[in-house]
Amino acid sequence: MKQKKIPMRKCVVTNERVEKRSLFRVVKTPEGNVIFDRSGKANGRGAYVTKSVAVIEKAKKTNALGRHLETEIPDEVFHELLEELTNE
Repeated sequence: MKQKKIPMRKCVVTNERVEKRSLFRVVKTPEGNVIFDRSGKANGRGAYVTKSVAVIEKAKKTNALGRHLETEIPDEVFHELLEELTNE
């Protein structure tokens, strides 16, 4: 039986390739807004961050997401990521 392909994505903070389901996706929409994409299918430029408190805090401190998406990331996005992590 053929094995199902597991989608892999790269975390912009750690530069590790991991399964897509173990990452959060942050999107810069065509209108220029930055949102946390819970569905993983929102329209726009996406960046992935590992589901870890340390990695999310490092992303905020080093501005890795901001550099990747070429815009300033609002604090609400980081707050949403941490909140989603505690709810899982």
